[in-house]
Amino acid sequence: MAGMLNIGMTGLNAAQAQLATTSHNITNVNTAGYHRQTVGQGALEPLFTGAGFFGQGTRVSSVTRSYDQFLESQVLQADNRRSQYAAYGAQIGQINNLLADSTTGLSPAMANFFAGVQEVASNPTSPAARQALISNAQSLATRFHSLNARMEEIREGVEGSLVQTVESINSYAKAIAEMNQRIVVAQAGGAGTPANDLLDQRDLLLGELNKLVKITVVEESDGANASGAVSVFIGSGQSLVLRGAVSTFEVIPSASDPERGAVSMVAPGGNRIELAESLLTGGTLGGLLEFRRVSLDAAQNELGLIALGITETFNAQHKLGIDLEGVFGKNFFKPITPTVVPATAGVATSITDVSEVRAKDYRVAVDNIGGTVKLFAGDEEVASQALPATWPVTLEGGGLSVTVPSAASIPEKGLLIQPTRDAASHISVAITDYREIAAGGPVSVSAPLVNQGTGKLADIDVRSIAGMDGAGDGKPDFASFSASFSGTSLSVPAGYTIERLRQDATSGQWVADTAYPSGSATTFDPATDSSGAQFRITGPGGYAFDFKFSGSPESGDSFEFASNAAGVADNRNAVALGALQTSKVMLADGSGRPTATFQSIYAQTVTTVGNKTREVQVNESAQQALLDQATASRDSVSGVNLDEEAANLVRFQLAYQASARVMTVAQRLFDELIAIGR
Repeated sequence: MAGMLNIGMTGLNAAQAQLATTSHNITNVNTAGYHRQTVGQGALEPLFTGAGFFGQGTRVSSVTRSYDQFLESQVLQADNRRSQYAAYGAQIGQINNLLADSTTGLSPAMANFFAGVQEVASNPTSPAARQALISNAQSLATRFHSLNARMEEIREGVEGSLVQTVESINSYAKAIAEMNQRIVVAQAGGAGTPANDLLDQRDLLLGELNKLVKITVVEESDGANASGAVSVFIGSGQSLVLRGAVSTFEVIPSASDPERGAVSMVAPGGNRIELAESLLTGGTLGGLLEFRRVSLDAAQNELGLIALGITETFNAQHKLGIDLEGVFGKNFFKPITPTVVPATAGVATSITDVSEVRAKDYRVAVDNIGGTVKLFAGDEEVASQALPATWPVTLEGGGLSVTVPSAASIPEKGLLIQPTRDAASHISVAITDYREIAAGGPVSVSAPLVNQGTGKLADIDVRSIAGMDGAGDGKPDFASFSASFSGTSLSVPAGYTIERLRQDATSGQWVADTAYPSGSATTFDPATDSSGAQFRITGPGGYAFDFKFSGSPESGDSFEFASNAAGVADNRNAVALGALQTSKVMLADGSGRPTATFQSIYAQTVTTVGNKTREVQVNESAQQALLDQATASRDSVSGVNLDEEAANLVRFQLAYQASARVMTVAQRLFDELIAIGR
């Protein structure tokens, strides 16, 4: 009877444990990170008798949680990527809305500005048209400023989000280390049995940390047995949590760009290591860093490149014309100087060829192994010189000229040169008096009345004004000269050079045609060239201009070139300024030929940002779907099913009642034996 009573008691205890665990599952059905728990049950050691082995009842062997490492890893991976795309998408959507807006974008402002130029070209004597051009130019500069200011706000927001994300990473890492200690202690006190609820809490913390940055989790062991602690690694193996030891993150000024936040890791010993952005992938942190590096920097640099291009090309063409007073044009926009980071005394930078400038950050670095100092545009080397015995040294490449006074001026990580990053915020109009708009051309041409032929010279395009200002009064006062025609030859006086040109099929630029002679005379055959041929004359001092010669001149005909006294009704330079709107003047290819207009650069920027925005949105949706699938698969294994638990309640209740019945039968048998003894 005692055996039956003990057996019934073991069954009663086991059923009670099952009921308690089932109740625990039901009450935690909505608890985040909870894994369904089950009671492990086994038979007690049987009792041997002469008749055989008799069972001694049951025992509870363990309480385990339903946990699948593979499914959990799938959930973490999908959630990590989803968080990365969500962070990226939230930021790039702001740039996409900013640039693509038909009202607040750059395209309307550029169109209005060049419309003002065309209005001056149509009516160069109109003060209203000239003043409207200045107003449109100021509006264009203001639009650049507002777009750049908004991008700076986005950049500041990203920097602030980086700090908040890093602080959250530190908090989760500390909580995981503390949870490690609690689990180790709990499992040691429980003879190595798993501390299920604590493990769930730690997994929840790991999941939240995984949303912030991609992590690798390694279970620690003491010999052959798991200790219960885990170690967490990021990047290429940098430890964040080693059992109870925690490395912390900080956002510090980058060594290569002090104005830019970089993530550093402070090890438990106090060593601080700046982590490369390429190591910090996944999660919110990876999304923010990738957005800043790939999209924000590129968009702001490309916006600045357009501002720099308009400033340089418009100024260069404006200086080739003359204003209402007959004075050579001055800078229409204030020149933009590349930014040097960190600001270093003695370092001088300038733009040598804006068509060669790229929308990238430049860097001057010393290669001590190779014994050279180099200039990089992004990752591309554009200039290099052997380390000089005496400084300063000047590097020219990628459209820039950089003069460095000494080797000490170059930081270990290199000297950062940003020709376009701040250009959109620096563009401004230099002219306030409409009379100073140089709409006219400095060179005039006339044909004497004694000419017998029908030769016509037109479309004078000034290429250089060097030497035109002989008196130094800012006006074109070069000596008049004539170009004469004889037979099939067009000639100029001694000291001048004339050459025939052809239009390059790729760039559209006029270049020397080597099939014809050049020097004091070149070829023009009325029989084949009457429709027109292009020529270039270079005069003393280096000034040069192109023109078109057509018709059928007679031998002895001449054409006199002279300086233009005033550009009152002259619109030739204004026409050339207006042509910049559709001319390819930017992004020269390997042969030095410009391949892009201002509008095409902006359109490409808008397209790139739009495509990237859509790509991120699609990827986020795809990762959300993968996360939902992975979560569903995991929950099918480890989630709580209320229907199943309700059935278990009934089953374990019946088991409890049956075990109690066994004990009741044992009691009655015992009572019967007592009664017989009486």
